[in-house]
Amino acid sequence: MVKGVTRRVVVVKGPDPRLFEQAIFFVREEGPEGVSSQQLLEEARRAADAWRGGGRRPFRLPRPLCCAAGALATGAVWAATALLL
Repeated sequence: MVKGVTRRVVVVKGPDPRLFEQAIFFVREEGPEGVSSQQLLEEARRAADAWRGGGRRPFRLPRPLCCAAGALATGAVWAATALLL
C-alpha cells in the first residue's frame, strides 16, 4: 500500500552498467537553505563515486601466505604445549 508521501530524490546514472544502473538519493526535508540543484547533484555524484570504491583497498595477505602463517602458529602452540607438559 502506498501512502500519500512525496519526497525529493536525486537519481545518478551509473558510469558502468555492470556495477549498478543508477543510485537514488533521498533529499532531506529540512535541508540547508540556498543549496542549488547543481550543488546537490555534484554532492550525490561524489557520494556515488566514494561508495564505488574511490578510496584505497586495505592491505590483505594472499591466501597461501595466510594458510602458511596459520599452520606455523598452530605448530608453535603445539610445540610449546608439548614442551611444557
